[in-house]
Amino acid sequence: MCGIAMVRLLKPLEYYHQKYGTWQYGLQKMYLLMEKQHNRGQEGAGIAGVKLDMPPGEEYIWRDRIEGKNAIQEIFANVNAEMSTLSNEEFNDVNNIKSRVPFAAELYLGHLRYSTTQHKAGLTHVHPFLRRHNWKNRTLVLAGNFNLTNVDELFDYLTLKGQHPRDTSDTFLMLEQLGFKLDMEVQKEYDRIKQRYTNDLTITQKIEDQLDIASVIRQSEHLWDGGYVIAGMLGHGDAFAFRDPKGIRPAFYYKDEEIVVIASERPVIQTCLNVTEAQVIELQPGQALIIKKNGSVHFETIREASDELTQCSFERIYFSRGSDYDIYRERKRLGESLTDTILDAVDQDVENTVFSFIPNTAEVAFYGMVDGIKKKVKQALRTEKVLIKDIKLRTFISQNKERDDLATHVYDVTYGSTRRGRIDNLVAIDDSIVRGTTLKQSLLKIMNRLEPKKIVIVSSSPQVRYPDYYGIDMSKMSEFCAFRAAIQLLKDRGMQSVIDDVYRKSKAQQSLPKELVVNYVKEIYAPFTQEEVSVQIAKMLTPDEVDCPVELVYQTIDGLHQACPNHTGDWYFTGNYPTPGGNRLVNQAFINYYEGKEIL
Repeated sequence: MCGIAMVRLLKPLEYYHQKYGTWQYGLQKMYLLMEKQHNRGQEGAGIAGVKLDMPPGEEYIWRDRIEGKNAIQEIFANVNAEMSTLSNEEFNDVNNIKSRVPFAAELYLGHLRYSTTQHKAGLTHVHPFLRRHNWKNRTLVLAGNFNLTNVDELFDYLTLKGQHPRDTSDTFLMLEQLGFKLDMEVQKEYDRIKQRYTNDLTITQKIEDQLDIASVIRQSEHLWDGGYVIAGMLGHGDAFAFRDPKGIRPAFYYKDEEIVVIASERPVIQTCLNVTEAQVIELQPGQALIIKKNGSVHFETIREASDELTQCSFERIYFSRGSDYDIYRERKRLGESLTDTILDAVDQDVENTVFSFIPNTAEVAFYGMVDGIKKKVKQALRTEKVLIKDIKLRTFISQNKERDDLATHVYDVTYGSTRRGRIDNLVAIDDSIVRGTTLKQSLLKIMNRLEPKKIVIVSSSPQVRYPDYYGIDMSKMSEFCAFRAAIQLLKDRGMQSVIDDVYRKSKAQQSLPKELVVNYVKEIYAPFTQEEVSVQIAKMLTPDEVDCPVELVYQTIDGLHQACPNHTGDWYFTGNYPTPGGNRLVNQAFINYYEGKEIL
């Protein structure tokens, strides 16, 4: 999922040049913030900067965006190339550096792109987005980690206002809506202030001092259904970050007398600024952090936080950095909570079982699993690094056309890590099993080379049963091995009528407002226990050449909530979507599946 980073320097560039030996202090922090969040963006990156108090006739804003997994390095290579044209004297002439190089600024906004199915490819869709205006205070730069479920409603709203959006993606529409409200707010301030002042420069200064950014956001966000953290900059120097009222997407900030930093993850800020976890604060749901041009920082409640917050739990399990103080402990608890089920899967035979993990994000859960089993059996365990990841590539987020081929080549096995001859059980924990592609085409085959007695694959997350519409690329029903397993069980047991009924109920809701739509897809899973679905998944994913038993052990919903008590957003697993738009889209996803119209 996408990552954002914002840096606002609260002192002149000369201050940092004198104290830290370079006027590039802010730019260096931005580079680190983006690199440390690179796991959140695999398809491209962008950065924008705003220079304060530039005279008319000189550029005050710049932006660079690049596609590809090496986008961050390429962007900052461009930055270095610009500097290479300067002499030492010019480089150290801080008083004039803003006029000489485009990226010498006090305010930066960076973005790491991870496109979902609803987002389009191409450089024009890489953040930050820029809405230029001849007045600096109406120029808007926008970037975010988000996905809206009601793009059609937002599009209709803008077109009914007489606008002609150039695109139908949520980012374009949010930019135009915020820009539209910004224009109105600036005009309102102009009409109010001009009654007291006649000098246009004075009026402009007063507008910028008094511009109500919170009002601009408030007039726009009430139409947004989705999960989001939105960050923006105005051309004259105001900046903001806003988090959705249900807290679906995360954001953190740090502030001292020199700098304000905002990012998608807490440990990133800790590392880049060498501060403690207590000094990095979570932006609250429904709250906006607003930085005025003069450097003052204040917070506004845009919308009251929901009574039932639904912070994304899958982000804690999979996407976020495991170095976070809380996430590290949560992932260990996820592994430990599966102790009894794992022991049952190997018939309590710990002496003849090797425990391992599927690299790399499952490693922390592995430590928790081992700790839990040691406490239970009170004896040493045989732990090995059985699997090796040869290529730094996440097959989970590769394009569909590439995923199947890549899955067979990403992993390898450590020979000799178990005893041959079907003597040892092999237990390997993963963070999640979503599609099952990697298991079927690669992992089970290569683990079978070790001739284990039994293979037990453990998922630290529950069965992923439902699409996500809030920023993660999981949108088609047939992608999920849990869904395919449930459908097969219904057919095998002569319960095709359940599938047909869910289709009819879903079809009947298509014309209803999203607030009235019910998630009837839950009825697909209702006849079966989690264990029954797990058995069927194992049957489906086990290749013909694997000649030992394979068992899948999944986390339970209760186990998830106990491990991650403050992140109850579990719609991937339960179908309990946090906003009405989720129910509407899962309804349509099942219709598309049933009618054979899934977009590949």
